[in-house]
Amino acid sequence: MGVVAERLLDPGKRPEVIKDCAALVDSEVASKKGVTGMMIKGGYKAFKTLKPRIVPEAVEHLIDDFVPILDAYYEEFKAQDSPTDFAEWAKQRDEIIADDMLKVTDGKIERSDKGALKKIYKGLRNIAKNQVASAVPGVAAIVVKYVG
Repeated sequence: MGVVAERLLDPGKRPEVIKDCAALVDSEVASKKGVTGMMIKGGYKAFKTLKPRIVPEAVEHLIDDFVPILDAYYEEFKAQDSPTDFAEWAKQRDEIIADDMLKVTDGKIERSDKGALKKIYKGLRNIAKNQVASAVPGVAAIVVKYVG
């Protein structure tokens, strides 16, 4: 287990990490504009209507799978002795990191028995990569907050 996993999955910090991640999701959704933004906001509203605590619960459910991905990228960042901070470094690799994170959610949704959630997810999946990629610097900033 690397430093990211050690810090973000620490039982004493985990609730705050989940809260920060849920706030990032809310912020990312709120920032979306145009037709795509309307679709994202509509899907998000539908998810939250079905289950109001879906975001923190989803983060709780996904964090154990996402953290090893972030840990590996953080270790790569440290090994490169980059002159930038981790958030900037991750921003330069946002699509690759997004792909790895979406592989987790794709697998989870495929195994889900919740038809309505699957339908909403599949409707939004085509635009998800760009949206997740745009959130990567925020995710990396959360890592920095807890790792130092």
